[in-house]
Amino acid sequence: MDIADFRHQAHQLVDWMADYLENVQRYPVSPQVQPGDILAQLPAQAPESGEDFAAIFQDFEQLILPGMTHWQHPRFFAYFPASTSPPSLLGEMLMATLGAQCMSWLTSPAATELEQQVMHWLRQAIELPDTFTGVIQDSASSATLCALLCAREQKSAINQQGFSQQRFRVYASTEAHASIEKAVRIAGLGSDNLVKIPVDSHFALNVDALREAIAADRAAGFTPLCVVAAWGTTSSTALDPLADLADLCQSEKLWFHVDAAYAGSAFILPEHRRLARGLERADSVVFNPHKWLRTHFDCSAYFVRDTAMLTHTLGLTPEYLKTDLDRQVHNYRDWGVPLGRRFRALKLWFVLRSYGLAELRQQLRQQIQWVQELSQQIQAHPDFEVLAPVPLNLVCFRFAPCTRDASDYEALNQALLQRLNHSGEVFMTHTRLAGTYCLRLVAGNPNTRAEDVQMAWRFIQATARDVL
Repeated sequence: MDIADFRHQAHQLVDWMADYLENVQRYPVSPQVQPGDILAQLPAQAPESGEDFAAIFQDFEQLILPGMTHWQHPRFFAYFPASTSPPSLLGEMLMATLGAQCMSWLTSPAATELEQQVMHWLRQAIELPDTFTGVIQDSASSATLCALLCAREQKSAINQQGFSQQRFRVYASTEAHASIEKAVRIAGLGSDNLVKIPVDSHFALNVDALREAIAADRAAGFTPLCVVAAWGTTSSTALDPLADLADLCQSEKLWFHVDAAYAGSAFILPEHRRLARGLERADSVVFNPHKWLRTHFDCSAYFVRDTAMLTHTLGLTPEYLKTDLDRQVHNYRDWGVPLGRRFRALKLWFVLRSYGLAELRQQLRQQIQWVQELSQQIQAHPDFEVLAPVPLNLVCFRFAPCTRDASDYEALNQALLQRLNHSGEVFMTHTRLAGTYCLRLVAGNPNTRAEDVQMAWRFIQATARDVL
């Protein structure tokens, strides 16, 4: 493909992209395919000769698009959103066009310094003190791994000397994200040394149980290392008590990491920042603008208090990467696990400048309000019940018809979810809270409106009647 052909095809693609963004609600939210359907239509071998782009794009529309789940659909209520926006998309396009590898200041000075400033803006927006410094990671999973590695190095010399007989312990609630255990494994600490602490009636970490676990571990010869708090658990957006945890970590001299991957975007709301009292005393914090702040994946905001410990843990500079300016600049290759880095700050810069904090706050407030109202409607219905507090824009509930025995509820809700998702009208997921099967609905997509939430509720009720 020469530049002239690229120009022609790119113009057509941009028109298609704009049409898709404008009309995404016309697609079924989830595809009506079975495992292997797409694979069976793809050639078994790569082509020997190049093909015309028009033919390739035709296959995209006929083979690939029907098998896609449309995450930007206004009635995508599953998991957590992977938000986008036109300014972010334009940033992604420019990022891909530049094709820069932004591992150090010298490889792209503007990429490094823009990231410094954008993370400074974001730190101010969430009211973290200036003792924190931010860096963009690819995901909260990577950021949590960085936190655990720093905590490990703070109490050992494992990077240099390898593992000794010291037995470290990491603490998180039973509702913590699975990425915590994955990070514990990768850091070489072992799943057996992740101590899962019981939760209270609101599904938040029980601080008294944590205190007892730490004391028992010290008595048994373990070395407590780190507490990972969840501010917005994946199942129900439960909020761990950060201030109490900060007190405990300070007295026990433990690294305190706050995983706010989804819910942390609400830190830009003053009324919700007050719910996170104690955040300012953490050692590290992560949240993902790519979930709820209109920024394409991947863009995870990681803030750390001790940048020297971060670069000591993750930095390694071979001769071929040394420059005379290294002492004067940030080389972000030393602030995370990968050496290579994309120019992720560009799209976040476009988003913050295009919408401003005021419009971003308005979107979050509206979506929180819509789900709060929905939770009240569900609770008021005689055949449904809300199963967890609703601090933000996610509600956990189940179909519980009074005409059926409670032992039937799980099968009824499984059938309900299957029928909802098969319809193509809405897409939701489930979880378990205290062993109870329940449905999750989260309204965090920038394309979602109040009428989409209400349409989903009417459709859920009608489908539940059919299932019954």
